[in-house]
Amino acid sequence: MLLPCLTIAPSGDRGRGVFTTEPLASGTIIEISPVLVLDPEERAHAEKTMLFDYIFEWGDDYKSACVALGYLSMYNHSYSANCLYEMDYESETIRITTVKDVAAGEELFINYNADPDETKPIWFEAK
Repeated sequence: MLLPCLTIAPSGDRGRGVFTTEPLASGTIIEISPVLVLDPEERAHAEKTMLFDYIFEWGDDYKSACVALGYLSMYNHSYSANCLYEMDYESETIRITTVKDVAAGEELFINYNADPDETKPIWFEAK
């Protein structure tokens, strides 16, 4: 499920990002993305490729990973994100929900730490 008002567009020095063409209220589910689950061995191979920055840790032990379909891997990071992602291991999906009202034309952000307000440095900033 992907809301039709979502679009991929340039995002300054971030490359591309996900934007909305319509206003969105807080609490709106904007995407439910199916995922392809990688076991720990497959994850190790994927981490040696350009997929490293686009896969998500997966499973209760975080040893596996997943490749999200839909727009999910295109959301940029923000420590004050306007969206939240939630993993459903049983259905092998990730859901994106707005946590703030979002204006038309605004970029949609997730916090790569999984908590919209978590400020722990993420992997590409901690280098």
